[in-house]
Amino acid sequence: MTAVETGTRTRTAAEALAAAQEHLLLLQSPEGWWKGELQTNVTMDAEDLLLREFLGIRTDADTAESARWIRSQQAPDGTWATFHDGPPDLSTTVEAYVALRLAGDAPDAAHMARAAAYVRGAGGVPATRVFTRFWLAMFGRWPWDELPVLPPEMMFLPRWFPLNVYDWACWARQTIVPLAVAGALRPVRPLPFGLAELEPSDEVPRDRRRGLAGCGLPGWDTAFETLDKALHVYERRPVKGLRRAALRRAGEWIIARQERDGSWGGIQPPMVYSLIALHLLGYGVEHPVMRRGLEGLERFTIRDEKGRRIEACQSPVWDTVLAMNALADAGLPAGHPALERAAEWVIGEEVKGPGDWSVRRPDLPPGGWAFEFDNDCYPDVDDTAEAVIALNRVRHPRAEPAIERGVRWLAGMASRDGGFGAFDADNTRGLCRRLPFCDFGEVIDPPSADVTAHAVEALAHRGMADSLTAKRAVVWLLKAQEPDGSWFGRWGANHVYGTGAVVPALIAAGVRPGRPEIRRAVDWLERHQRDDGGWGEDLRSYRDPAWIGRGVSTPSQTAWALLALLAAGERGEAVERGVRWLAEHQRPDGTWDEDHFTGTGFPGDFYINYHLYRLVFPLSALGRYLKGS
Repeated sequence: MTAVETGTRTRTAAEALAAAQEHLLLLQSPEGWWKGELQTNVTMDAEDLLLREFLGIRTDADTAESARWIRSQQAPDGTWATFHDGPPDLSTTVEAYVALRLAGDAPDAAHMARAAAYVRGAGGVPATRVFTRFWLAMFGRWPWDELPVLPPEMMFLPRWFPLNVYDWACWARQTIVPLAVAGALRPVRPLPFGLAELEPSDEVPRDRRRGLAGCGLPGWDTAFETLDKALHVYERRPVKGLRRAALRRAGEWIIARQERDGSWGGIQPPMVYSLIALHLLGYGVEHPVMRRGLEGLERFTIRDEKGRRIEACQSPVWDTVLAMNALADAGLPAGHPALERAAEWVIGEEVKGPGDWSVRRPDLPPGGWAFEFDNDCYPDVDDTAEAVIALNRVRHPRAEPAIERGVRWLAGMASRDGGFGAFDADNTRGLCRRLPFCDFGEVIDPPSADVTAHAVEALAHRGMADSLTAKRAVVWLLKAQEPDGSWFGRWGANHVYGTGAVVPALIAAGVRPGRPEIRRAVDWLERHQRDDGGWGEDLRSYRDPAWIGRGVSTPSQTAWALLALLAAGERGEAVERGVRWLAEHQRPDGTWDEDHFTGTGFPGDFYINYHLYRLVFPLSALGRYLKGS
C-alpha cells in the first residue's frame, strides 16, 4: 500500500481517497449538481468591458472590478498569456491594454508602458488576430475595409453548398452569423482615447504584420484572398433588397437560438456578438431579448476578492457526471443519497428537442445532454457519453429510459468514418478553415480520439461493445494512434489526455491489454513520467512537438496517465510512483492545487482550467488503484 508523509503523519492512498471523496461530497449543491469554475484568460473580461462600452451600459464599479482582475493576471514583462505560465500572446495583450485604458489606466503608467512596448515590438495592432481588429474597428481604431468580409447573404446558402452556416462547428456558426451582421453594418463608436502607442515599431519586419490572415497553403491563400477582394467590392454596393433580407434572416436565426438563461449556446463569444448584432439591428438594451442576454452574462460573472471576471462557459453537467463517476470509482454505493440527487438532476437536464445537430441527422430522435445549465440546441457526445456511464452506475427509477434515449442519440451521431465529433456528425468540410477570417481557433468539428473514446466506453458500459457502431469506432481509434504510441487530445492537454481517454475505452470494448497498440501506449506513458512521479504536458505541445508529454506535473494529468496504466493492467513502479505523487501533493482539505490549465477549447489558441478536474480525476484514479490492490 502506498504511504507518504504529509506534515507530521502518514497518509495512505486509501486515506487520500477518503479525504478527496469527503471534499467532493461537500461541494455538491442542494439541487444535486457540481460546478467548478471554468477559468480562461482575460480576453473574456476585456471584451465584456468593450461590449458594455459599445452598448452604453458600462459602469464605473464593473470597470474597476474587472480592471483589478485583468491587472492581477499581467506578467512581470507587461504581457498577458492565454494560459497560466504560458508565453505572451499579442492579441490578448492588446485587448487587455485597451480595457485598462477604458478603466482609466494612463499609457505612461509602468505596467501599461511595458505592455505597449511588447505590442510594438511584436508587430502592433496589424499583427493581431482578426477578432481583435474586429473589436478595434467597432471603436474606430482599425479600418473596416482592412478586415476580411463574411457577408450576411451566406444565410441563404443551401445546406449542400460549401461554406453554408452548417459547415461551421456549432460554436463557430453561432459566432460568425452575428459577426456577419456587424461586418455588414460597420458601426464606429469612437473610444475617448487613441492607441498610437500600439503602432508597430519601424524595425518590425513586414512579414510579422498580419494583414489578412490566410490558411498557410499558397494556392488556397491566393484563391481565398481573391474571393475576399471580390466580397470587398460587393460590400461597397450590395444588392439592397438581398442585403435587407439577409440581415433579417440572420437576426431571426440568432433570436431562435437564444437559450432560456439568455445565453447563446451557453458560451461567451456568441453571447457577446449576438448582443452586438441584435443591437445594430434595432434592439434596444431594454428589449426582452437583449435584457435576457445581459442577465445571462451576469450569470457567468464571478466576483470575489480578486476582482470581477467572466467565465467563458459553465460546465455543470460535465462536472456533475464526472463527479458521479469519480464517486462510483471511489466505492460510493449506487444508492447513496448524493448519487441519487445527482442522478435526479442529470435526468432533468436531458435534451429532448431537436437542435442544429438535426441538420445532418434529421431522422435521429433527440436525446443526450449538453455541457451547461441551459443549452437545448447543442447537446454533445462527450457529455452524453459520461452521463450514460454515470446513470448506468446508480439506482434511479427514471434513469433507464433516459439512458436508452441517450445511447440511441449517441450512436446516431457517429460520423461516416466511424469516429465521433463533439457536437455534430460529419462536420469535416475544411474550406471554412481556409477563409482569411479564420485565424483563431478551430472552426469545424471533426471526429477526435478523446470524444470517440468516451463514446466507445459508454457503449461498452451498456453491453454494446459488439455493436457495429462500437466496432467501427474502435477501428477508428486504433488507426488514430500517433506513431509514438500516444493519442492526440482535442479537448484536454494533450497527448496525456488523449491517451488517458483511449486506453480505458479500448480495454472496456474488449481490446486485449497485450495488443501492440496498448503496449505502445503504456510505453509512451512510462517514458513521459516525470522524475517526481507525476505527469504533465504543457499546452505549447499543440504547436511545438518538443513539448509533447513534457510539462509541470499536475493532479489531473497524473490521474489521466494512471487511469490508462491501470486499465492496461499495470501495477508496477510507474503506477506506484504516480499514486505516491497524488498522495504527497494532496492538500489537507482533500483536494489538490492546479494552477496550470489542462483543458482545451481550441488547440493552439484557447485553453481552460476546469477547477474540478484537480479533484474528480485523482479521485477516480485512486479509487481504481485501490480496487485492484
